[in-house]
Amino acid sequence: MAARILKAAHVAAVWHANQRRKGSAQEPYVNHLLEVAQLVAESPEGRNDESLIIAALLHDAIEDAKIPYACIAEMFGADVAHLVQEVTDDKALAKQERKRLQIVNAPHKSQRAALLKLADKTSNLRAVANDPPVHWPSACAPKASRYPSRAL
Repeated sequence: MAARILKAAHVAAVWHANQRRKGSAQEPYVNHLLEVAQLVAESPEGRNDESLIIAALLHDAIEDAKIPYACIAEMFGADVAHLVQEVTDDKALAKQERKRLQIVNAPHKSQRAALLKLADKTSNLRAVANDPPVHWPSACAPKASRYPSRAL
């Protein structure tokens, strides 16, 4: 189990090597992926679900790194690829439309995808609370945590 998870962590680090978080610290994006995987692995529903932990590490691969579904399926299996696809937003849509669809589609996600999405939102909220994006006025940071809870 550990070997496949470590392989996914390495692959995620390579695929997202040039990405940084939006906060002033500009931390490596892989830190977010590791936190999401940790949250999933520490949950009762995710701790024994290797595919879900791997999907947590790869959850932004299609959306942000433009990695094809087929590549993920070939490397980690159809179950992982399906989970990643299920939590992937269509970046061709405007941001507000993507957020609207997250809310509309949330009740229809599988239980595993919902757990993954919840871990992702939790990590994102922590990041905003601890290190807001540099372009945000300081007054915006506390308000930011109100919206994502609706998109779980």
